[in-house]
Amino acid sequence: MSQKSLCLDKKCGDYVVLDMPIWKPGPGEVLIKVMATSLNPVDWKIRKYGFFLEEFPAILGTDIAGIVEELGDGVVEWTKGDRVFTQGQFNNPGASFQQYATAFASTLARIPQGMTFEEASTLPVALTAAYTGLYQVSPNGFGLTPPTSPSTEGIYKATPLVVLGGSSSVGQLVIQLARISGFSPIITTASLDNTDYLKTLGATHVLDREFDMSRLKLSLNVLLGDTAVQLVFDSIGSDATQRLGLHVLDEGGKLVVTMPALVEPTEGKSVNEVYGILRLLHNIELLETLYHDTLTGFLEKGLLKVNAVEILPGGLAGIPAGLDRMENSQVSKLKLVVLPQDTL
Repeated sequence: MSQKSLCLDKKCGDYVVLDMPIWKPGPGEVLIKVMATSLNPVDWKIRKYGFFLEEFPAILGTDIAGIVEELGDGVVEWTKGDRVFTQGQFNNPGASFQQYATAFASTLARIPQGMTFEEASTLPVALTAAYTGLYQVSPNGFGLTPPTSPSTEGIYKATPLVVLGGSSSVGQLVIQLARISGFSPIITTASLDNTDYLKTLGATHVLDREFDMSRLKLSLNVLLGDTAVQLVFDSIGSDATQRLGLHVLDEGGKLVVTMPALVEPTEGKSVNEVYGILRLLHNIELLETLYHDTLTGFLEKGLLKVNAVEILPGGLAGIPAGLDRMENSQVSKLKLVVLPQDTL
């Protein structure tokens, strides 16, 4: 049997919809019928810059929401028909731009009742980056204690956190996780048009993203008084935001960046690069605990909200145009989602 898959035909090549085999889940894996997948900036960057993939045709995409279709040997906690979501992998069987994908059973989260596949598909990549940056140890995160039980929720009361780019997909989730962990104040930069929305997520103060280094530092000094800025999460990761984050950080503080570091640590400040990939060896325990044991509860309790969604027409064939929009900065405050089963 075959399925429709959106493939990159060669390094920096073209996207084509091809008939590919339906994968067989290995031991400890499940086969997922992919009902929805969302687009991420890394998807267009892989094509443009040619990194990550060396074998072609290659299937991209790393946000999976769907239905358990088949169980591999040893899988007992899931049954056929379960609604699940997870972060995909950078290989053909585990990628999301196709109608069926495999995933490790230990990495699945159950979709709560009342949540759509489209909504669930907006979470994995952004959530993995946000969670890793906050709770993975240095040099890949702040090394904070994750809120995996009532005893570890709210333990950072009276600890300030600065989030650059709060209205980005990652930034929104950083703010919400920080609220669960008890941070206060939670200060973010964004377009001021997003102030009210970001405050519903947990931000206590929203500062204009157009502030230069001096004005942002002054604003933080006014808000925090004698309290030092020790934690800055840069959810954008550009050269400009990394330099901004390092500047407003006080001595002994930590900057987390979601892209490769473009700044050098100075004056006792550390720079920590997020590697938001679920199956990286050093991430497995942290992130499998999140997905398998914790995440569904966060959603059922309303502690995490999902992004707004725009569904692209045409199934997998609609992805290239969506990625072009993202590359040209034509997408804001929402996630582009496609429905692979609608592919002709």
